[in-house]
Amino acid sequence: MTNSVSARRYVFAALVVALGFSIFTATRPRHEFASNAPGREVIVLVSDGQTGSSIAANLAALGVIKEVATFVSLANHDRRAVGISPGSHRIATHITSTQALEQLLDRKRFTHMVNVVEGSTLSDVLKIISKDPNIVSMDRRSLRIIKPPLSNPGNSLEGLLLPASYTFAPGTSLLQAVQSMSDKFTSQISTSGLSQGYLKFTPYQVLTIASIVQIEGDPTDYEKVAGVIYNRLRIGMALQLNSTVQYAAGLRGQIGLSAAATKIDSRYNTYKYPGLPPTPISNPGLPAVRAALHPATHDFLYFITIKPHDTRFTKDYTQFEGWVSQYNKNRAAGLFK
Repeated sequence: MTNSVSARRYVFAALVVALGFSIFTATRPRHEFASNAPGREVIVLVSDGQTGSSIAANLAALGVIKEVATFVSLANHDRRAVGISPGSHRIATHITSTQALEQLLDRKRFTHMVNVVEGSTLSDVLKIISKDPNIVSMDRRSLRIIKPPLSNPGNSLEGLLLPASYTFAPGTSLLQAVQSMSDKFTSQISTSGLSQGYLKFTPYQVLTIASIVQIEGDPTDYEKVAGVIYNRLRIGMALQLNSTVQYAAGLRGQIGLSAAATKIDSRYNTYKYPGLPPTPISNPGLPAVRAALHPATHDFLYFITIKPHDTRFTKDYTQFEGWVSQYNKNRAAGLFK
């Protein structure tokens, strides 16, 4: 069981720690600190797989709670306890067991959090992980042994790390961290229908389309953008998408694309090579994945965002060219800054 909450477009999720609380049958009165007189804050380290009784003993040793048995008894009867995540928690001392449990579950109290946002790449994720002091080894070669959740010719992990917030216990290796992210992708995507693919497209191809949708569209237009991609693929039309070229050229985040960039020799250059790029170009969120699985039905072949939050779709190239002119004017006027 994992705990997850939403914030903006990003989906946040906690890693699971196996608590294994032992049931105490003691009948003696509970011993608690006063609920209205918390002391200084301390850092409580929770390891992946640490037992509940061990966590309780650590809380007592640090002066957070007064008695181990009271906290364990509470945790045995409160289902939220299984959501305690490994990592470093900032917890007040001299508080009740109930308060201690609530603070352990409060994600704002994590001292180290690895946030994988929608649209990030594998390279982005590795850079973020490298800044986490709880990670003890950054040997990227070790990642070769990870079996991707979706099979692909290059055994790439691109696009296969679920956007979420992760916490890692001290002493976690890069291999363990990325494996947990890959496992999280597997558990979350299993309910999306991605494993079935869409029409003639394999699950990995659908994920690749979702990764493009994530970058190219606003959330309100995801299904329409997905429909355009499928329409172009069906008739053998080149995708001609700036996002794939920007990925290949290291130009992600730029608004425009030069004519020279559209001529680079890369399989990600969808102006030059037909079909999908060889891998996803981002880690898509679940909304983009759902859009790739359930695209809008239409006959549009072109779309362009002429100004922020104003994306237009058409099957008429002449109309599209007119919108390109409007986009260029709006860009020159600074509307995209």
